[in-house]
Parts: sequence; structure tokens; C-alpha cells
Amino acid sequence: MNTSINQLTEFRTRAYNCLGFAKDAAFELSDAVLTTRNATCLADFAFSPLFRRQWYSVYECLQDCRPNANKLMELYLEQIPGDEAEYITVGIDHTTSPRPHSPTLKERGYHHQPSAHRKVTIGQSYSTIAWIPEEKGSWALPLRHERITSFEKSISKAAWQLRQVAKKANKPVLALLDSEYGNASWANQTADIEADCLIRIRSNCCLWAEPGKYSGRGRPRKHGAKFKLNEQSTWWSACETVQIQDPKLGEIKVRRWSQLHFRNSPSIGMNLILVERIDPNKKGLLQKPLWLVFIGQKMPSIEKIWSKYLRRFAVDHWYRFIKQRLHWTLPALGTPHQCERWSNLMPLMTWQLWLARDIVKEHHLPWQKPQSNLTPGRVAQSMLGLLVEIGTPALPPKPRGKSPGWKSGKKRRKRTRYPLVKKGKSTYKKTKNKKT
Repeated sequence: MNTSINQLTEFRTRAYNCLGFAKDAAFELSDAVLTTRNATCLADFAFSPLFRRQWYSVYECLQDCRPNANKLMELYLEQIPGDEAEYITVGIDHTTSPRPHSPTLKERGYHHQPSAHRKVTIGQSYSTIAWIPEEKGSWALPLRHERITSFEKSISKAAWQLRQVAKKANKPVLALLDSEYGNASWANQTADIEADCLIRIRSNCCLWAEPGKYSGRGRPRKHGAKFKLNEQSTWWSACETVQIQDPKLGEIKVRRWSQLHFRNSPSIGMNLILVERIDPNKKGLLQKPLWLVFIGQKMPSIEKIWSKYLRRFAVDHWYRFIKQRLHWTLPALGTPHQCERWSNLMPLMTWQLWLARDIVKEHHLPWQKPQSNLTPGRVAQSMLGLLVEIGTPALPPKPRGKSPGWKSGKKRRKRTRYPLVKKGKSTYKKTKNKKT
């Protein structure tokens, strides 16, 4: 118990020193967010007993603080235990912070939103790479959570984040990704990164085999036989086939094909994996066949590789947690830099919850059942007593004089409005002038 408390205290002190300017107010703001279950605006966190400053310091700290993302990532990586199997398993995904009614905020764009009533929203997109510590559960611990700027795309941003993590990690990295990243663009951009990737691909994809021996005439071929996922007539015999009895899903059939590639990345070979339920009528996961590709040096056995991909959904749980409990989408900040600084506090708070999960005294509401393995929400619900006990590295506020305020006679200007950023390929096609 004392060892865990000392580890949490040391982590908080080192994280406090990585926040740069206004680190006292920024750190107290994160403690206030952790212990505030409901809030209607950003200033509500000033009512927390852990925030010892005035309400306007909430906004000033997000304007002045400068969290060092690289140092924070190194601090997070140090918390990963050395006996974490043979891989450091990370999940990569991106989500949107909706800001449809903020025309004065720079670099807003159109983004997909997984919602039943609205598929597209206006806001800013953020890419996340998170360590997934457990085979089952809702814990995902972000190593980097950064905004995708107007001149970046989700694939290029995720590739850059994976490169940064692979450089600092002391073990091989296995990245789990959704079908948006299952294409040649991702394979080409991550070819020189020392990390393995397990990616879901769409069921209408086409892959190609190796071209075979050179015939001696013409340019050497780049592609061999075509493997179309939704046309079984184009399949050939699998290299390996196993049947697994899963306690929840029943009997599962797993097949593997080797030496395949995307059309635009012929030099990058990969293994194709098909996961099927023998009785798909039963309720649960894998109602449809699951297609995966593994790109890397050493692939785990196919009996285990398919279940590793299911751990990727912990990133989706984290997105829901920061939006609903850590109030990530609550503040209507005025600049992208303030939004980034606020977003940098989300991984910091999540890691504190992870380190405190075994030492907090669970406080559950009357209609909630006790839990043996606490979820992030339950730990946050029980953090107030622990934070009061261990204290804070932030210094107390110093009293200062009152601001002179706005000068009389000085005119106020309306804030600049910025156009929406539209990404994507142009659909404009040149047409030849017809001779008359």
C-alpha cells in the first residue's frame, strides 16, 4: 500500500514539473476535474475545494501553461511494468471534439461522428495512441493525445505518434488499429518504424500475392494473383487453419494466408487472417467474419492473435469516459492552443486514476454495486479522500492586487471569424473544349 502511494506521489510531482508556466493552477484544475462529477461550464471547477484560486485562474492557466508532451510521454512509459508480456500493446484511433457553434475558433472542419441522428459534425479532431494494460476491461492509458491540424490527416498523425512511442519504448510495440488505417498509405508511412501492426480491413478489399519468378521479358511484375475478400472464388488454400473453442463465442475458425500486399505497397508483405464463428446465429461479437492483416517481423500464433485485436475497443471506452466524466468537450475555449493544453490534461488524469486504482477506498452510489476491479469512473468517484490525504505539489496562491480592468474609452473589436476547413480529394475534372 505504501509503495503504491509513494509511486502515485512521485508521479504527481514529476507530472507537475512537466506543465511549464502556470503549473500550479493547471495541476489544481486537473484535481478539480477528477473530483467533480457534474459541471455545466469550465468555471464550475473553481468551486472544488482542491482548486484554491479564483474562477478566472481556470481560464488563465489554460492560456499560459505549456505541457511538455514528450516528457509526459516518457513519464507514462516508465509506469509500464517490465513484465508486460513480450509486447507493449497500444491502440490507435481518433475522435472529434464537436464545436459547431464556434465560428471564431480556428481550424474547425467537418468530421465523422458515430451517432444515430447525425453522421457529420463540425469541430476539431484528435488522434490518440494508448497503452492497453489488460486483456479484458475498460482501461486505456493514453501516451499521446494530440490535435490533428488542418494540414495533417489521421493516418499521418497516427504514424507520427507511433514513431515517437516506438523510439522511447523499451520493448517491441504491437499497434492495434481499425479499418480506417487498413490501407497502403498506412503501410508505406510506417514501413521504417520498429513496431508491428494488427489492423482490421474492410470486407470489400482486394489484396495481391507475390508475382512469382521473373520471366525475363519486359518489366518485372509487381503483383501476382488477386485475392478479393468478398469473392470466395478468388481465394486459395490457407497456409494455416485452426479451430478454437471460446467460452463466450463458441467454436471459432481461424485461417491465415501469407505473402500478400496492398496494390500501392507491393514491397510490404503481410499476413491475412480470417476469423469466423461456426455458429454466427448466437448473440455476441463476431456476427460477421473478421478480416485482419498483420504487418511486422514476428507474428504471434493465430490462436492468440485474433483475440489481441479485441483489446483495441478499450480506446473507444476511454473516449466515452473523457467526454462524459472528465468533461473533455465541456469548455468552449477560444483558440486551438487552449484546446490542446486542456486535452493534454486528459492523459495525465487518466494515469493518476490507474495508479490509484488499488489504494482508493471505493465510494459507490446507493444504486451502484461494489466492484472488485474498479473501472476508471469508479476510481474517479473515490479520488477525493485520497487526494486530500496525499496532498498536492502545487504551491498555494499568492494574493495580488486587483487588475485595472478595461480602459475607459477603449473600443472593443469583434473577434475574427474563420472559415471551415474542408479536407479531401478534389472532385474537379478538367474537360476538353469541344471544337465546333
